Amino acid sequence: MDVTERRISRIARMVRHFTNRTMRREGIGPSELEVLLAVRFHPGITLTGVCRHLELDKGAAARQLASLEAKGYVRREPNPDDRRSQLLYATQKGEAIRSSKAHVEEVFYEWLTEPLSEAEREELARLLEILVRRCREERDAEFPNVTRLLGEREE
Repeated sequence: MDVTERRISRIARMVRHFTNRTMRREGIGPSELEVLLAVRFHPGITLTGVCRHLELDKGAAARQLASLEAKGYVRREPNPDDRRSQLLYATQKGEAIRSSKAHVEEVFYEWLTEPLSEAEREELARLLEILVRRCREERDAEFPNVTRLLGEREE
């Protein structure tokens, strides 16, 4: 039984919806934002790396990168190890978008937790940290426990 009743997912969707709407005003769509963040978090990544990291089709990723480059959010440099590929970097404008996204999410979460007392906010943060650690451990192990449970429930 899911005691959370998928509330975490619903909150995350609403935050993502608000953030995407806000970022569109800056000229960045949700898919472009994902690509930009991949480049931002992995400076010098290649198109192939972006595709692998985000599980994107090469054509779609190339179009998004071309759009981001035209808007001044991403720059390309020749890859000294492979002349056929280019290394991707976020520009200063691209770095600012990342900060802007984090700021938008921060404001939303501050608003969301406003009705809670300080003690409730601290307890919520403590409990969420337990769940985040558990998720990271499971992800880093390639999801063996959740995969097993899913298989058991499908039988």
